[in-house]
Amino acid sequence: QVQLVESGGGLVQPGGSLRLSCAASGIIFSIYTMGWYRQAPGKQRELVARIAGGGSTNYADSVKGRFTISRDHAKNTVYLQMNSLKPEDTAVYYCKADRPSTGRSFWGQGAQVTVSS
Repeated sequence: QVQLVESGGGLVQPGGSLRLSCAASGIIFSIYTMGWYRQAPGKQRELVARIAGGGSTNYADSVKGRFTISRDHAKNTVYLQMNSLKPEDTAVYYCKADRPSTGRSFWGQGAQVTVSS
């Protein structure tokens, strides 16, 4: 059974930082591309950042220079370090495991991030 469990969300003031974690089980972690997506109220889910098994990354323009995605193969965990947070970063953040060669993908349950003073 595949599980992706996010943690680390919460309430933070503008300019603050948070680190999200996503622990994966039930998959061969190293061969999956791992991604963070977010969905704000009334908006479509969008890609935030993605990291391939080999470590290559890509980011949404809106978070470049502020967010960093990383992965730890020993812990089967992907992280999203979010700095200089803005109110427009407020959303539910979802972890996704993707293996495009097979069409298989899995989602976590989501973690709320609220940026507000």
